[in-house]
Amino acid sequence: MSIKLADIEAAQGRVQGVVLHTPLVYSHTLSRKSRREVFLKLENLQTTGSFKLRGAMNRLRLFKDRGEGDRVVAASAGNHGQGVAYAAAALGIPAAIVMPRGASISKQMACQGYGAEVILHGQDLSQALEKARELVAAGYTFIHPYDDPEIIAGQGTLGLEILEDLPEVDTVVLPIGGGGLAAGVSLALKGRKPQVQVLGVQTAQVPSLQAALAQGGPTPVPVRPTLADGIQVPLIGRWPFLLLKEFLTDLVLVSEKEIAEALLFLLEGKKILAEGAGAAAAAGFLGPLQGRELGMNVVLVVSGGNIDIPLLERVVPRALLERRRLLNLRVALSDRPGSLGRLTTLLGEAGANILHLFHDRLARELPLDFTRVEVNLETRGPDHSDEVLRALKEAGYEVGEKV
Repeated sequence: MSIKLADIEAAQGRVQGVVLHTPLVYSHTLSRKSRREVFLKLENLQTTGSFKLRGAMNRLRLFKDRGEGDRVVAASAGNHGQGVAYAAAALGIPAAIVMPRGASISKQMACQGYGAEVILHGQDLSQALEKARELVAAGYTFIHPYDDPEIIAGQGTLGLEILEDLPEVDTVVLPIGGGGLAAGVSLALKGRKPQVQVLGVQTAQVPSLQAALAQGGPTPVPVRPTLADGIQVPLIGRWPFLLLKEFLTDLVLVSEKEIAEALLFLLEGKKILAEGAGAAAAAGFLGPLQGRELGMNVVLVVSGGNIDIPLLERVVPRALLERRRLLNLRVALSDRPGSLGRLTTLLGEAGANILHLFHDRLARELPLDFTRVEVNLETRGPDHSDEVLRALKEAGYEVGEKV
């Protein structure tokens, strides 16, 4: 079996009516920064919040048309499960989604809301996969998240949409986990416009494609924690690898800091809510791809927006700290009436907004007649933070910045 452009074109017809043709929007900020024409392909606005619905819908439509069986099972900690659940409901196919016990409650509820049976099993995705494969013996058909030609063909419809909306596209940047999205999109783009650059972005925490390219085939890498859990895949798919080896122009790795920065940029600057994997392409463009020879018309794929609110609440403050728009200070104060009031007055005069303040009267490293104040401040950025520190030091305060 092989995968051809015609398979993707046929998939586009199959997914119509369920899969949305998502917007391609112009980014004035990124265009001005890079002196290029930069567009964002917003798969976070897809029906289930990610591109995964494309592959699931194509695979399940064929499953039903061929009469392969009467029910399906998938293993997922998030987006693939939601895609399979929604597509199965649209086609009237019973579906079970096996999720690790630690899968987020919101993603469990989403799969259940789409009509699937959710089975919690194991501590990680590998154990959930084992359980899903066991259910094949009970009459279920297993739907792989990325290493399946029909899944890949469905994901490739995203590439056809880019060409329809921006025929003059020169460069497309997109995230790579298991490789299904990148494989399908690169085949679609190169099949119709061979000169297009297709650039992949992986988290440096789990560089499975980099390892595969170095070793000449899929090679497992250690799984390390990452904000981009949607591309936290330790082994690139066999089918995706064959296509990416042929069609991918280049691959770059991004750090956790770069992903968080990109997520905040999209949220604050563009009002686009992306998950970590969804921000990876922007992270690559703002980071390691700076200074590279890219075409004039660039598309960054925002692959999904299913980020948990508690995680977002942790990511945004850290990104603001990196930008020095949040400032954590330790200040030594004389233990006398009015000392704290004078400090807060000075901070207000410097234009800093006090978010939190902790008065530690038992700090052992200070003399008995001194106390320590830990204060979290909101500032306008690095220059303003430096001004605040300078004002404190000029007023005679002993101050240190917590990083």
